[in-house]
Amino acid sequence: MNKKHTKRGNQLKSSWLSETFPFINKRSFLENRPLINPCLFFCLIITITAPLYAASDDATYSLPSMSGLNLKYSDDVWLFVGGGTKLQVASRNSDVDESSEFNIASFRFYVSGQIHKYLKFNINTEKYEGDSMMTIDALLRFEFNPAVNLWVGRTLVPSDRPGMNGPYTGMSWNQYRQPLFSADYDGPAGQLGRSEGAVLWGMKNKFHYLLGVFEGLEDDNGNESDHLLFAGRLAYNFLNVESNPGGYYTSATYYGNQGNILTPAITLQSQSDGTGSRAESGDFNAYAFDIFSERVLSNNAVFNFEAGYKEIDVDFTPISPPSDGLSECFCLFDGESFYATAGYIFPKPIGPGKFQPYIRYMENQPSDASQSDSTEWGLNYIILGNKMSINLNFVSGDANASGYAGKDTDTLTLGLMLQFY
Repeated sequence: MNKKHTKRGNQLKSSWLSETFPFINKRSFLENRPLINPCLFFCLIITITAPLYAASDDATYSLPSMSGLNLKYSDDVWLFVGGGTKLQVASRNSDVDESSEFNIASFRFYVSGQIHKYLKFNINTEKYEGDSMMTIDALLRFEFNPAVNLWVGRTLVPSDRPGMNGPYTGMSWNQYRQPLFSADYDGPAGQLGRSEGAVLWGMKNKFHYLLGVFEGLEDDNGNESDHLLFAGRLAYNFLNVESNPGGYYTSATYYGNQGNILTPAITLQSQSDGTGSRAESGDFNAYAFDIFSERVLSNNAVFNFEAGYKEIDVDFTPISPPSDGLSECFCLFDGESFYATAGYIFPKPIGPGKFQPYIRYMENQPSDASQSDSTEWGLNYIILGNKMSINLNFVSGDANASGYAGKDTDTLTLGLMLQFY
C-alpha cells in the first residue's frame, strides 16, 4: 500500500493566546467574555458541589454515590432507570474560524431490568449536539454464567478499546479523533457503534471474548446480497481482571480501585459489500490491537497507560469513490492509525476530588491522502469516578474521526460529566 505522509506545520499562534487569556494583552473583561465564561463555569460547579462531599486528608476516601432509580420486586425481578450527560464550553481557533460555544455533548437515558434469573434487557437513548433523541441500545440479555452470555438486538459491535469505553468512561475528553469502524458512523451501517445482531460473550478465568454477527451496511446501500458484518474482540487480563458494570464493556481507568491491571486485546471486523454504493459495492475489513495498563504506586497514586493501533482496508474511500460517481457512496477511511494516552491520578484529594493530568496523541495515516495528527493535554477533576468529573483540555491538530486531515485547529474546552446508575 503506497502511503504519502506530510507533516503538519502550523503551530499555536501567539495572537490567539493573547485573545484567549486576557491577562496577556490586558484587554477588558467584556471583550473576552465568551472565553472567560468557562472559568466562571468551572468555579460555579466547584462551589456548588464542594459542600456536598466530605473531603479527607487520607489517600483513600469514600464519597456518596449518585444512583438512579431502582425498583426491586425480588432478587430476580427488578427495573432500573438512570441517565448521563456531558456538557461543555469550547473555544476554537483556526485559520478560518474563531468561535466559542456551549453545547450538550451527550445526554442519555438508561433503562434496564431483569424479568427472569437468566433474562435481562436494556434500552438506552442518546441525544447530542442538537440532534433528536435516538435509541442506541435495545436488546435482550440471556446471561447464564460469567463464561457464556448471549445478547440479541441492537447493541454495541465488538470494537477497539476507545469504542468499548464509550464517551463516559474514557480518560480523555476527545478520544474520537481516529478513523471509525463502519458502525460508528451515523449512517446506513450503524449508529454510535451499534447495529442489530447477536453477540456471544463471556469471561473465563482471565480471558474475555466477544463474538458477534450483525446487519452492518444495509442492502439499500449496495449490500444487495445481505452479507453480514462479523466482529470479535479477544482480551487477556495478565494481572487483575477488569470488572465493569454489565461485564461487556471496558473503561479507561478504574481509579486504582481494582489494583494493577495489564490487558492487551485484538479486535477484528469484516463485511463483504460493506462499503461502496448501489452501483458498485466493495468490502470492509479492519483489525485493531490495543493495550491497557493501570498501576497503583507505592504512594497510592495511580498511573494509567493506554495505546492502540488500527488498520482499515476498504475498496472505496471519500478520495477514491466508485467510478460512476452517480450513486451516494458509503465510503470509509483506508489506512492506519494509532494513539497513546498516559495519565496520573494524584494520591491525595483536594476538596471533594482528585486531579488527573493526562496527555493523548493520535495520528492517522490514510493510504490516499496526507497524514493528520492531534495532541490533547488535559486535566480531570475526579469527584465520583465515572459518575461525576470535570475536565479541562487543550487540543491542537488536524486529526478527526474521518481519518482525513481537517483544518488545523486549536481548541480549549471545559466539560462536566454526570451519570446516575
